[in-house]
Amino acid sequence: MNHVLKAFSAGIDGVFIGGCRFNECNYATHGNYHALNMVLLGKRLIKHIGLNPERLRLEVMSGSEGNLFAEVVDDFVRRIRALGPIGNGEGLEEGRWKAGLAETTKLVPYIKLTMREKLASRQENPEEWDALFTDEEIEELFRHVPAYYIDPAKCQACMTCARRCPAGAIISAKNQIHVIDQEKCIKCGTCLDACPPRFGAVRKIVGEPVPPPLPEGERTIVRKNKEVSNL
Repeated sequence: MNHVLKAFSAGIDGVFIGGCRFNECNYATHGNYHALNMVLLGKRLIKHIGLNPERLRLEVMSGSEGNLFAEVVDDFVRRIRALGPIGNGEGLEEGRWKAGLAETTKLVPYIKLTMREKLASRQENPEEWDALFTDEEIEELFRHVPAYYIDPAKCQACMTCARRCPAGAIISAKNQIHVIDQEKCIKCGTCLDACPPRFGAVRKIVGEPVPPPLPEGERTIVRKNKEVSNL
């Protein structure tokens, strides 16, 4: 998914994905089914941004079907030329669709996590492909994007969440209350899972603003045992 969205972000007018025929894959994982689901989801995502979903296409064929491959690619190229340059063909300003792609790319881990059951399904019937993901579902997905916040009153600066964060979005230091950089956060929820239950410092927030972080000069944790020893 990331590669597809990044290709569009770079100005590529169309993305074509070719795979082996279903149930003929040499690998036990049958990755072509997963690719199909990702393309079906990707079409809905770029449509949500305002781009024509026909700019993304998946076709399956065997390695011996060179003529079919040539025909399918020629047809795809003709369709993309008819659509025109990405964004322009849809009447969108460049800044708008690029911002939409950037935000969607950032949310890919959250999207995959939310849609994991459908992405893992095997769609045998082509007539059911269009119904796997719906526009309403995608609208709901973006309407309820979560944010994660570390409660300063509960954080014990154990650095567990910071070590586990795949995006490096947690500002941390020894004896310093941790802070999530909301601009870097990819909404994967790893910090929520990683925070030790005895602390429970990470909150998942949906539909309300994230509290501002503590000023940098107020993040030092004063341990009670140290206070007593100093007395």
